[in-house]
Amino acid sequence: MAVNLSKGQKVDLTKNNPGLTKVKIGLGWDTNKYDGGSAFDLDASAFCLNGSGKVNSDSDFIFYNNKTNPNGSIQLSGDNQTGEGDGDDESLVIDLGQVPADIQKISFCITIHDAAARNQNFGQVANSFARVLNEATNEELIRYDLGEDFSIETAVVVAELYRHGSEWKFSAVGSGYRDGLAGLCRDFGVQV
Repeated sequence: MAVNLSKGQKVDLTKNNPGLTKVKIGLGWDTNKYDGGSAFDLDASAFCLNGSGKVNSDSDFIFYNNKTNPNGSIQLSGDNQTGEGDGDDESLVIDLGQVPADIQKISFCITIHDAAARNQNFGQVANSFARVLNEATNEELIRYDLGEDFSIETAVVVAELYRHGSEWKFSAVGSGYRDGLAGLCRDFGVQV
């Protein structure tokens, strides 16, 4: 049975699931009824961060144009440009034992593509969630439903996986950004 988290809560991932080696982070969302003339395109991304909270290089930023980190331990499923249908809209598979030792945290984000030009924000997005699955069995281990806390933000840091000694923990973050992907890249040290 999955553990349901609220914003700010943390849970031991590997300690509570002995033998877990690969996880799938599923991200999903729906758009509210919106008549702005432009389609919504939300994108999942991940930032592989060192102990200082920054990427070691731009290749540690995983997104639709860079679907894997340098050693292949983190892989993005692809780019769902509509968010239609039930379940995960985009996902990332992480081989926990292969994540480079200098990566202390993996930050999972959702951004709205061309949000400013399309006059879109997360106030027009509903049913956003992040979930962690055992990649081998597809069993849902952790779920975090973001709720409707956002109005003008165009990017959200949804959740983080981070090292705690030899274990991995999961944190439900739910932190919004007004300046979208550019703001995330700036804060995480990606050159834009």
